[in-house]
Amino acid sequence: MKKIKLATVWLDGCSGCHMSFLDTDERILGLLEHVEIVYSPLVDIKTFPENVDITLIEGSVSTNEDVVKIKKVRAHTKTLVALGDCAVTGNVPAMRNPFGVEATIDRAYFHLVQHNPLTPSEYLPRLLDKVVPVHDVVKVDFHVPGCPPPADTIYYALTELVRGRMPDIKLMTRFGK
Repeated sequence: MKKIKLATVWLDGCSGCHMSFLDTDERILGLLEHVEIVYSPLVDIKTFPENVDITLIEGSVSTNEDVVKIKKVRAHTKTLVALGDCAVTGNVPAMRNPFGVEATIDRAYFHLVQHNPLTPSEYLPRLLDKVVPVHDVVKVDFHVPGCPPPADTIYYALTELVRGRMPDIKLMTRFGK
């Protein structure tokens, strides 16, 4: 039987959803009988591949590079899963939205530093005017809320998707749980 191609992607978030995914512990080994991880911050693959069956997206979209990345991921993924409250709602990264980009940069690089305040000018992606959830940029096929979602919920959702079924997680998690 051909293995399902699985990818995980981390945008603007804390990596808590990936940590929760790892908290599925030895169940990951059983999952590997059915899936091949073809891209993830957990493995050393640098380029997002074509023809991915399932991609778990953690984090919100907050930079021009995030927009490019999520559009590429969507173009090469059959089932895209927004994993966690940042991907589903914008959550903590979106807390900068009421203040704007200029005030956020000023606070981070001038008001909160004690030595050598300056705005970095090289190698940083451009911040978007507003941080947005993934579904504001591309079509998302399934949402898994939680901050982070419990490992059991992630495992259940993923195993159902691998079996070709749409998971029913409404009793397993909620926003912020």
